[in-house]
Amino acid sequence: MKDIHELDIPEDLRFAKQHEWVRLEKDCVRVGISDYAQNQLGDVVYVELPQVGQSFHREEPFGSIEAVKAVSELYMPVGGEIIEINSALEASPELVNQSPYEKGWLILVRPADDSQTALLMTRKEYIDMLKGLDH
Repeated sequence: MKDIHELDIPEDLRFAKQHEWVRLEKDCVRVGISDYAQNQLGDVVYVELPQVGQSFHREEPFGSIEAVKAVSELYMPVGGEIIEINSALEASPELVNQSPYEKGWLILVRPADDSQTALLMTRKEYIDMLKGLDH
């Protein structure tokens, strides 16, 4: 397990309390799980993602991620419509471990409401939350 100071937590992302991250891209948001989450899960062996065109509310489960030692639900950090899924994860779910912010992203979402990203944590707020989990 990595210590908090060893984690890769990019400055340009927003984070949900369930450890999903969001990156703004034009009128969409790219979603994945944080370095902390993939580190806690261990070796990812399967990722179940929704269908393109499905819509979900904020904090609603949209899929699951299976690792050798656990299965975890994935929750929408913002409500909206799925416009793309990372189909590379079907053949290579380990991309979530190897590259959680680049090659291991999960879904691309067209948010129903642009203001929802403001409800997510900044890098500093997320690190503070993680420090609280350590105690």
